[in-house]
Amino acid sequence: MKRVGGVIRYSYVVAVFGFILLPVLALVLFSFQDGAVAVPPLRGLSLRWYEALFADGRMMAALRNSALVGITSALICTMLGFLAAYGLARFRPKGVQALRAFLIAPLGVSYLVIGLGLSLTFSELAIGRSLITVTIGHVVINLPLAFAIIMSQMNEQQARFEQAARDLGAGESRVLALVTVPLLAPGLLAAFLLSFTLSWDEFVIALLLTRFDVTLPVEIWSALRTGLNPKTNAAGTIVFALSIGMLIITYALIRRRLEKQR
Repeated sequence: MKRVGGVIRYSYVVAVFGFILLPVLALVLFSFQDGAVAVPPLRGLSLRWYEALFADGRMMAALRNSALVGITSALICTMLGFLAAYGLARFRPKGVQALRAFLIAPLGVSYLVIGLGLSLTFSELAIGRSLITVTIGHVVINLPLAFAIIMSQMNEQQARFEQAARDLGAGESRVLALVTVPLLAPGLLAAFLLSFTLSWDEFVIALLLTRFDVTLPVEIWSALRTGLNPKTNAAGTIVFALSIGMLIITYALIRRRLEKQR
């Protein structure tokens, strides 16, 4: 019976993941199709649509915009998340649990609600929609996650190392630069990579807060409105591949850090 139960469980897991990943596999497969129509059956294999994608000025501009917004927002999220985590973990102000809950609260809010709220706010302040407003929006949605990751990596052993450095005459800036940041480097890198990944393929806020300069997901959506195009399959494959790669690296960093703490 145990063997039968194990087979059923594994079959269920395979079926669920197969159902989830089947559209992605179809996207990747048909991005290499030689034919002009992205529908079955597959007609040969070719890189022509990737060549067409890299020759498309609008797509390449959108890709650069996505990279710029992702890197900028990830840097801001990592820096602010580190400062918030360090302040709460080391100085323990009154109401620290309430402050932590407040900082993490945006994780439970819909991107659509956040995007609409920011759009109305920027309109009231007479701030035009641009890549800057998208960057602000991505900081809002990704900062709580960056804070949570960095906060989870801070422990008492690091605090003792920091205190030892102070006892040896190091100032606060040297303690942060030479002790705290190196000890938290895996967590900081994981927060940056995950923030970049979530910004890289985010669509709703990017759609609501841009006008002319758009990110890659918005440009793909615009192209799909005119019908199926193998070039958009190629763009989607690149977005998916980069996102998965970043998530794998982030998971490896966090897992390695947790193993060292045991």
